[in-house]
Amino acid sequence: MLSVAVVGAGGFGGALCAGIVHGHPSLELTAVTARSDAGRRHDEVYPRYAVPLTLEEPDADRIAERADAALVAYPHRAAAQAVRDLRERGLKVVDLSADFRLSQEAYERWYQPHEAPELLGEAVYGLPELGHREEIRGAELVAGPGCNSTAALLALWPLRDIARDAVVDIKTGVSGAGREATSDTHFVSVADNVNPYKTEGHRHVAELQQELPDGIRLSFVPHLLPIDQGLMASCYVTADGEPSREDVQALFEDAYRDEHFVDVIADPPRTGDVRATNRARVHATLDEGGRVLAFAAIDNLWKGAAGQAVQDLNLMLGLPEQEGLE
Repeated sequence: MLSVAVVGAGGFGGALCAGIVHGHPSLELTAVTARSDAGRRHDEVYPRYAVPLTLEEPDADRIAERADAALVAYPHRAAAQAVRDLRERGLKVVDLSADFRLSQEAYERWYQPHEAPELLGEAVYGLPELGHREEIRGAELVAGPGCNSTAALLALWPLRDIARDAVVDIKTGVSGAGREATSDTHFVSVADNVNPYKTEGHRHVAELQQELPDGIRLSFVPHLLPIDQGLMASCYVTADGEPSREDVQALFEDAYRDEHFVDVIADPPRTGDVRATNRARVHATLDEGGRVLAFAAIDNLWKGAAGQAVQDLNLMLGLPEQEGLE
């Protein structure tokens, strides 16, 4: 058994990481850390994951004594130092934050000065379906993609060679905003309400700009829905060459034919059909004006965060990619 720690197991994404690793047939969960919940048992804070370990204060030396690899589920900026400490002790790391997804220039444009820029050169973007699989297999540090960008990229990737511009319309559940409620994510703000946010520039668009070819113009608008989990990317794409519906569908079939976690389906996807799975369901068609409509549904805590992190970790450790995720 390969030993794994989850750093930041008190938040939604980290808690699910702990639950998945605990049930994984080839991994042993040896440590779970949290700052505010240290001293409490994980299964007291999150009974549904049934992880019978006590949450500890984060300590890189103690983690390194018990783990070969770690999943780090801190917010951006807080993650960078934790990742540095673990990498200095030789652990393989998957980071769920934004800290290692982008170049230093792009990161500092969208976030803040980078706390561990010396590690950026070794970080691999952790979306296997976009051609990063072999890089991930050989990586010591993998950056888990954002939930919004995961869905949007899966919807747009097959169209990358014909797309001129795309409007990316994201609908996401409240759990994507994290465990701590704010004035925008409190129940009384979210219930019976739908609202767009960060309409003049969302950070996750930087990942689309990085992963897609230059020259595709992007508009990216997320909307908060009164649901706990689930994410839908609806992409409206102007394409070169006037492709037919059959042409577009063939691009999706070709792109994802061998992908275990991506289902190309005949009808538009629904978030309920991917809830609590690491699957993405994608669909593409044309409207009457010839615009390509591409959709991708994921669970924001699974394929958008914890499930994808374990998928990456499986590759890094030489395990079957889908192990522990079915």
